[in-house]
Amino acid sequence: MDLSCLTPAEGSVKKRKRIGRGQGSGKGGTSTRGHKGAKARSGYKRKIGFEGGQMPLQRTSPKFGFTNRNRVEYKGINVSTLQYLVEKLNIDTIDNEVLITNGLVSRKDLIKILGNGDLKAKISVKAHAFSKTAMEKIEAVGGTIEKI
Repeated sequence: MDLSCLTPAEGSVKKRKRIGRGQGSGKGGTSTRGHKGAKARSGYKRKIGFEGGQMPLQRTSPKFGFTNRNRVEYKGINVSTLQYLVEKLNIDTIDNEVLITNGLVSRKDLIKILGNGDLKAKISVKAHAFSKTAMEKIEAVGGTIEKI
């Protein structure tokens, strides 16, 4: 076996089409662009969604709905997740740093504690918002709540 003997597999390498190199090449003249029209010109670029003059789909379907600019988006963390963190890490204070290091939220997320699940440990929780049931469950076991 010699490195000089290596060749690519049959049919895997194609020669590139050299257009615009004279009539004798068979790909001169119009250079495979056909005759006239926008696609034959230099600098042609079709608009996104262009359908050859037919009304584009994004214009035929109506706009609907409403997006509230002032909406505040929270990342929900359940009480059951807090219990899991307490058992796993053996901690008594849960704040956004603990949640970030465990990959539950990112640095920019606003955190809301939700009331799904059971809480057995007495913990101190710091978050941006709390649901009513989450507050009740945390305070029922003697924990404290602090809004950031």
